[in-house]
Amino acid sequence: MYRFSNTVIGFLNLFTLLASIPIIGAGLWMARSSATCENFLQTPLLVIGFVVLVVSLAGFIGACFHVACALWLYLVVMLFLIAALVGFTIFGFGVTSKGGGVEVPGRVYKEYRLQDYSPWLRKRIQDPRYWNTIRGCILGSKTCEKLASWTPLDYMQRDMFPIQSGCCKPPTACTYNVATTMMTQDPDCYRWNNAPNLLCYECDSCKAGVLEDIRGNWHKLSVLTVTMLVLFIGIYSIGCCAFRNTRRAETDYPYGENRMTKVRPRWDYHWWRWLHDRREQLY
Repeated sequence: MYRFSNTVIGFLNLFTLLASIPIIGAGLWMARSSATCENFLQTPLLVIGFVVLVVSLAGFIGACFHVACALWLYLVVMLFLIAALVGFTIFGFGVTSKGGGVEVPGRVYKEYRLQDYSPWLRKRIQDPRYWNTIRGCILGSKTCEKLASWTPLDYMQRDMFPIQSGCCKPPTACTYNVATTMMTQDPDCYRWNNAPNLLCYECDSCKAGVLEDIRGNWHKLSVLTVTMLVLFIGIYSIGCCAFRNTRRAETDYPYGENRMTKVRPRWDYHWWRWLHDRREQLY
């Protein structure tokens, strides 16, 4: 039964090794795609895919063929992965804790304000290079074209996605009749343009709608990261047992039966035997 952990680690890493292949394939496919939105995920997917591939290969070889150095490398990388996943989860909860929509009287949809979100997200979304990429993504997705056929009654009764609410229309409080043109209004009211390629894409409400969409996706992703974290900790614990079993198989310590297949023992065999004898003398 003492090699049960090696068998479990072997099967788990074989599964993750096979699972990394479609992840890498998806990243390569996105890298060749012309859609801007898809290109956002290509680098993380490729990095995750290759890391999982290398780690799974090391764990599989170490557990199934009793290669202690491969298992040691596997455990070290797994420890870094667990630490990185913990940091990523805490960071994700921290930057997405603020935000949310504001109810609009007489409307089903909500509106979003940029100042309600965390400073890190605001700084990120206000970077011109980042925002130009996002803006091109929204234009390419034709999100606002779906609202072109809406009637005034539709705006009263139908809901909108955060990006539609922020980018495809001016804020509901804006007024554009001659009597109120001199009144102080939300700055987004003056950024609105009826041109299909302009609309409210430069509005703070549009940036807030994008952040709300990211916030919702990040909360969904946090469920996966917590699940992966628990799974990795369990695999790491089993991997430690497998590493200990592999070392015992190579050095015959602490079992009485010699499991070495080589005439000459490993370089650390005599050291382990000396340590074992010293403990026997002390206790």
